[in-house]
Amino acid sequence: MRIAITGATGNVGTSVLAALADVSEVEEIVAIARRPAALPDPRVRFHVADVSRDDLVAPLRGLDAVIHLAWLIQPSREESITRATNVDGTERLLQAVAQAGVGAVVHASSVGAYSPGPKDRAVDESWPTEGIPSSFYSRHKAACERLLDRFERDRPQVRVARLRPGLIFKRDAASGIRRLFAGPLLPPPLVRRELIAVVPDVPRLRFQAVHSLDVGDAYRRVLLADDARGAYNVAADPVLDPAELARLLGAKRLPLRGGMLRAAADLSWRLRLQPSPPGWIDLALGVPLLDSGRIRTQLGWQPSRTAGEALLELLDGLRERAGAQTPPLAPDSELLGSTPLGAGAGA
Repeated sequence: MRIAITGATGNVGTSVLAALADVSEVEEIVAIARRPAALPDPRVRFHVADVSRDDLVAPLRGLDAVIHLAWLIQPSREESITRATNVDGTERLLQAVAQAGVGAVVHASSVGAYSPGPKDRAVDESWPTEGIPSSFYSRHKAACERLLDRFERDRPQVRVARLRPGLIFKRDAASGIRRLFAGPLLPPPLVRRELIAVVPDVPRLRFQAVHSLDVGDAYRRVLLADDARGAYNVAADPVLDPAELARLLGAKRLPLRGGMLRAAADLSWRLRLQPSPPGWIDLALGVPLLDSGRIRTQLGWQPSRTAGEALLELLDGLRERAGAQTPPLAPDSELLGSTPLGAGAGA
């Protein structure tokens, strides 16, 4: 099997490569990203390309499958730039798949694609995917779902699968996540569990996380299963709510209304104190909980770490300025010049 991975140097891309390290069925991997990186797998052939504008047909010719992870989270203030990669880039990638005769596409969707839903029960993959309107990330994920729907309808001979994971954490992604979501004003030494005295006790603040390496394993399983089609939710237990967060961190719960949390996010974003617009709060409070029973039952996927373990690993990584030697994941002290805020996040 010969495959391509777009966004191969990001949080999820590096985990997919790790999951494929011992997979003998994969003979060649074309790593597609905007900036090159030294990847240790000898099967990797790097192809520098921007999915929003560069030719994608040539690097895909002769391949059996594509895992499409390329995605922009920043610059959050210029949606024309993020949409050009996220939505238009996905459309260009699907057109290239058709022209190059690739037989399978595995796409990085997200919990963010879902319409508002329940927080007291988990939903399966049939829940509507119209997104959260005030979140550009959610709008883009939902738009890509429609592109995939159309592609599946028009080209039934191509196997199409889409993964919808919860929040994706790992230690090596800490520096990249900090740049994308918190910005330079968050001092890493302050991200210590013992210094987090309170957690916001906000109604509907219930979310799911999963370790990035476990997401990489999910992509591996979907890639290798010839009958794996359609959508797969991917999430680990337990649900992270204020009570569980307080237990994990040894913190107290501070009752807070969702509107107050959003107002604080909006003000700090408008003042350019941090790079995440308030739509992220709307997304967190709006999307439903995920039932990942389909991928567990059909493909035997099981997370190796709990959601809490993934979160604590990320927090420790933030404190330690952890990262990896690829442009999106580089620690603040290394390769920062090649890692602008516009860096992609993989998915």
